[in-house]
Amino acid sequence: MAKASHALNETDRRIAAAMLASPRASWRTVGRVLGISERTVVRRAAPLFHDKTLRATAVRNPVWFPDLIPLALRIRCRPNQISAIAATLARRPDTIWVDILGGGDEICTILFLDGPDARNSLLLRDLPATPAVQSWTSHILLRVFPAAFDWSGGLLTETELTSLRPDSPRPDNLKPNSSGRPDTSAPAATAPAPRPALQPLDHALITTLVEDGRASYADLTRRADTTALTARRRLEALTGDQVVRLATEVDLARLGIRTEALLWITVAPGGLEETGRELSRHPQVRFASATTGSANLLVAVAAADLNALYHFLSDTIGALTHISTIEVTPILSGVKRTGLVRPGSL
Repeated sequence: MAKASHALNETDRRIAAAMLASPRASWRTVGRVLGISERTVVRRAAPLFHDKTLRATAVRNPVWFPDLIPLALRIRCRPNQISAIAATLARRPDTIWVDILGGGDEICTILFLDGPDARNSLLLRDLPATPAVQSWTSHILLRVFPAAFDWSGGLLTETELTSLRPDSPRPDNLKPNSSGRPDTSAPAATAPAPRPALQPLDHALITTLVEDGRASYADLTRRADTTALTARRRLEALTGDQVVRLATEVDLARLGIRTEALLWITVAPGGLEETGRELSRHPQVRFASATTGSANLLVAVAAADLNALYHFLSDTIGALTHISTIEVTPILSGVKRTGLVRPGSL
């Protein structure tokens, strides 16, 4: 039997926002940043993690895993079968998110497929063999813009977000700028250095973090069969080099965010990098990626209400000069996020 949802007051929501922005932040750090006692943070946060209102995990960065193919699918389904199709997709270990869109006849899912064979099996065998699936389009994620990774739902100030960020190593083009957010205004001046191969120790740490993004160093040490100091150093390297992205999953409606949408944007090729980086910094943008397909930029927006979404489209999108077309698809239901199935969604 599912546990009763934990009611969120303003303090709960701000603690949850801190966990979204910095999933492994210590209770002491969260209390200092939010201006409350460490004891209050523990007392309010522990029940949220216990009843799975908050869940910590990690998502691999396909750039570091050459065999992974990051694919976004838009799947048209028979409306009376869409919940079953969404549930089937959510149960797959390679789906990162699964959302039911629009008028209840479309699903968007992002998968990290384990190589060309897995991709071809899905697109050429599994989908065509599913009677409830009417059509689909596939879009490879070419570049995910990282500035949205410390997203807090707009519940924290920029100063608070800056205070939550760990002083971990960053690639040259992701060093903090004067605003405190990663500097994505221009690429690095030199070509990136070759990425070193990941070691068995790294894979053991990643597996543990996917299961529990807030796993203690004692757990990480035991699971990776190493020392606490080595586990800490490797974790800092894995997160600082963006081998994995630590994430906290929460139903955004619990934070007062009741309107979510995916934007399929067509941008002039010369302005794709600039537009993607600019949008990824916006406090209402929780994800932004350049993609293949007729629309070359996918943006996930989370807003307090329809009026806030309207102003985002009118004021923020409308001010960007390189955009030629945009399709807005409201999200009706989030079935899976950051690799975790939403409680009660199946």
